[in-house]
Amino acid sequence: MTTRHQLIQLLADGAFHSGESLGEHLGISRAAVWKQIRALNDLGLDIHAVRGRGYRLLSALELLDQENIQQTISASYSDCLESCEVMQTLDSTSDHLRRTVIPVQAGRAHACLAEQQQAGRGRRGRQWVSPYGANLYLSLAWGFDDVPGSLSGLSLAAGVAVIRALNSIGVPDAGLKWPNDILLHGGKLAGILVDLAGEITGPCSVIIGVGVNMKMPAQAASKIDQRWSDLSDYQDKVSRNKLAAGLLNELLGMLHEFSQHGLSGFLDEWRRYDAIAGQAVSLHTGQGMIQGTVCGIDEQGGLQVKSQGKINSYHSGEISVRIA
Repeated sequence: MTTRHQLIQLLADGAFHSGESLGEHLGISRAAVWKQIRALNDLGLDIHAVRGRGYRLLSALELLDQENIQQTISASYSDCLESCEVMQTLDSTSDHLRRTVIPVQAGRAHACLAEQQQAGRGRRGRQWVSPYGANLYLSLAWGFDDVPGSLSGLSLAAGVAVIRALNSIGVPDAGLKWPNDILLHGGKLAGILVDLAGEITGPCSVIIGVGVNMKMPAQAASKIDQRWSDLSDYQDKVSRNKLAAGLLNELLGMLHEFSQHGLSGFLDEWRRYDAIAGQAVSLHTGQGMIQGTVCGIDEQGGLQVKSQGKINSYHSGEISVRIA
């Protein structure tokens, strides 16, 4: 464990700690403590220094606990989970799994979580803002003998798994925006990114990346270029470790079911949580922009849009809701 990580653990309770006591715990001088404090500020952690009292985090942190998470995963799924890593800082959890565990044996899984991502990815190459210790960044690699249906269908099924996990920890108000966004109070709460490694017509591995905003710091929020939300309204109820375990449980359960039946077992649930059905939208596709009204999803997970009196299905594209 690095000195920086040890210092974060000491400060995580949100209480004041003197430079002298921190130095004694870490085996370094008070001057070295100050240098480490400055490094933590560079991570985006808001640390207050008060003469005569010491240093404290503006808000206490619940750091990810690998043992806690693994012990909370259901026995029904823990046997297929080959590894569950909790890292400090990565480029991205999905890229880490791609480098270290691909290919994955069919029916087996590897998970990775990180306190911070320096190059978190969203859809279409966008950045996923990933400040230290504030939100949840999780990726799960899974092996298929053969992917049932399309990867777009897997993305929708993963959205249902995220909704189930949120419901299980007392967050009942989230909805789904096609193809892979989770909304809360009209803003983007979570995103899902599915990457394929291997052949789509044969044995392959997929990596499902999930980012959930839990308590977004103002400094990080200034970098987000769309409407967003987080779980701060539920903060006294939501544990990062409990949510991490809940997500892994639901994703593993979803992958078992998807391996057998594809998207069909998730369609009704997805439609129940559809946040944009009946709304006027602009759909940006590779062939141009379509304006129309959302009529839900079809049996393959395609978005149905009614435009100029006709309903067509689309399996890729970017939606924006039109405001009258």
